Amino acid sequence: MQPLYLVALLPPEPVFSQIWALKQEVHDLTGSRNAVRLPPHLTLLPPTRQAADFEPACTGALAAFAAGEAAFEVALDGFAWFGDRTLFVWVSEGDALRALHARLLAWCATHLPQVRPENRPYTPHLTLATRDLPPAQVPALRQLFAGRHYAAAFVAAQLTLFRHDGQQWQPRATCWLGGGWQQPVLKCQLRGNT
Repeated sequence: MQPLYLVALLPPEPVFSQIWALKQEVHDLTGSRNAVRLPPHLTLLPPTRQAADFEPACTGALAAFAAGEAAFEVALDGFAWFGDRTLFVWVSEGDALRALHARLLAWCATHLPQVRPENRPYTPHLTLATRDLPPAQVPALRQLFAGRHYAAAFVAAQLTLFRHDGQQWQPRATCWLGGGWQQPVLKCQLRGNT
């Protein structure tokens, strides 16, 4: 089977740790594990199965794209849901992020054509739990997060390519907006009951 990849933007500290703590809290409350298998992130290119030569091609294309982009601010404010399947932190100031996403898709159409165009509107968000939330626990989780508030802002400065290793998503390369790339050192491990 071909490897599974995605491209995401990770928030810097302290937002990264704050969102990770929220994800872990939902895991501890519900047993949901899907969201804690990937660090806090804003998806730019959703999961895609690709041939083995995709990773170096994608790293090069992302580095070239990122070099022409500037860092920008992202604001978060509150919690929201997609149906009863996905709890997330809402991106309240997402125009710059939506514009970056549109430019990245246009770039891929020319420089990374194996990435398929998306067929749904882009809704930037930071997932706290998804897909494996036990339906019986959703009402209590909705009530809990309806009574809470979270707001933060951060400067988005890098794009990260992830590859799924069969258990978790692993960072493979980080491309900095304005130029430069590196091998990432980020590792998030599932904590608590598995």
